[in-house]
Amino acid sequence: MTPPLKSCQFASASPRSDSSPSLNEQIADVPYHEKYDGSNPSTSTTTHTGLNGETPITYHYLTFATPLPFASSSPSSVSSPPPPCPNLSPFTDPLLWSPLRKRFAVYLGSVGTFVAAYNAGSYAPPAAGMIREFASSEIAVLTGITSFCVGFAITPMVLAPLSEIQGRYPVFVGAGIVFEAFQIACALTPSLAGMIVMRFLSGCGSSVFSSMIGGVISDLYSSNERNTPMALFAGAAIFGTGMGPLIASAIAQHLPWRWVFWVQAIMCGVVILAVILFLKESRGSVLLSKKAAALNKWYEAREAAGYVGFDMPDESGCGEVPQRIRWRVKADEERESLMKMIKISVWRPIHLLATEPVVFFFSLWVSFAWAVLYLTFASLPLIFRTTYSFNLQECGAVFAAMSIGGILASYLAIVQDSHALALARFFTLLGPGHPPPTEDDPEIRLAIACLHSPLLPIGLFWLGWTANPGIHWFVPCIGVTIATMGIYAVYLATFNYLADVYHKLFSWLLSHGFLYSMARLFGDDLSSPVK
Repeated sequence: MTPPLKSCQFASASPRSDSSPSLNEQIADVPYHEKYDGSNPSTSTTTHTGLNGETPITYHYLTFATPLPFASSSPSSVSSPPPPCPNLSPFTDPLLWSPLRKRFAVYLGSVGTFVAAYNAGSYAPPAAGMIREFASSEIAVLTGITSFCVGFAITPMVLAPLSEIQGRYPVFVGAGIVFEAFQIACALTPSLAGMIVMRFLSGCGSSVFSSMIGGVISDLYSSNERNTPMALFAGAAIFGTGMGPLIASAIAQHLPWRWVFWVQAIMCGVVILAVILFLKESRGSVLLSKKAAALNKWYEAREAAGYVGFDMPDESGCGEVPQRIRWRVKADEERESLMKMIKISVWRPIHLLATEPVVFFFSLWVSFAWAVLYLTFASLPLIFRTTYSFNLQECGAVFAAMSIGGILASYLAIVQDSHALALARFFTLLGPGHPPPTEDDPEIRLAIACLHSPLLPIGLFWLGWTANPGIHWFVPCIGVTIATMGIYAVYLATFNYLADVYHKLFSWLLSHGFLYSMARLFGDDLSSPVK
């Protein structure tokens, strides 16, 4: 830990008088920061008789780098010790968390992503049981997939701005409880109409584990550190998508169809309990606001006990002047209202899609890939049932090839990240006239995708050409694995590239998420009549 700063090391924080005399305060325009040693403020005192409860308050802007004052002022008549300072360790800058703490947050978020993807993929296998019990058609029952995808797509447009104001943690917890409650409701509903409504609400709750995990990763990691956690997140989404129909098919083969949803509810309940107990707030501006509130509350308690003011740097930065201080956070003052932020989050994706070709074509690319992925929910059982006479459980086992593809693609994405810059420079040599990329260029995110994304059409052709009774069933499964690796490459490259290019416009994630959620709907519903 660095030694305490001397007074002349403080940043200059020149206050200006507030134009409203009723506020009885002053506001420092210059953020009070230069260096920060991570320590709590000192409770040592010096005597300054010029400050009292009537002295105007000077407001300073607080950042994570702001050094807190190390000496406080108090009247000489006060002999009792000042109130103890608050514990500020929960309000540490998320970018400075320990590697273990960061990894735990990523692992927990990835498990939540797995459960959400598992939930999306496990609806189709028990469809036959629902058709019999509800006396409905197959297309009507599969409307539950449609309603889930609609809820999954639209909810982040409300929850994302809410997380900007209230923080990630309360949104995760609230949405997770909704997710769990309506998973149980799916297992208990007595009608198809109830199932469709419950699936919509379940999709609303589960959406945070897809749309907000990327935001958590951005909170914790800088751009050049983001690839590995993003690879784990994307891998969890692909892995869960494959495991959903695999496990659900085995359950539906041997148990009543409602057990498919009970298993989902159990898995979801465990994850939500872990989120409630172990997930920590990672939104930097929210943590900073809580830190400011804790300090201001402490200052009020000190003043009530007779300890008024702190020694703050003067305009020269090398002297000290006693002040009654409070902290403000600039992000709180610049933030729009919740309703305006929701309007922005709805409008901005449409605006970006219409005006930014990069956003449009990358969103189209990843939407096509996800449509193909969800098309497999219908096409793989059809192929292996008609070609190899597989039963329900055996058809579900084919989806292990998808999960294996997600694991392999995640491993390659992590291992090859260190070679992305060299690969990007190699591709630059193939097109003379372009300057070689640097580590800061977001285009290097696309280098690995240039190698792996062709696996999508290769895998699809492989599956189509080898799925016949004269060829062992394992061979077309290899095609499924290869195609899944291509889908993963498209998804990860799009996510990383757009995050680097539009990092200040968080709504790009919503537009991207809305399109691929609708692609899920399109992919499965397109093939449902041919099951």
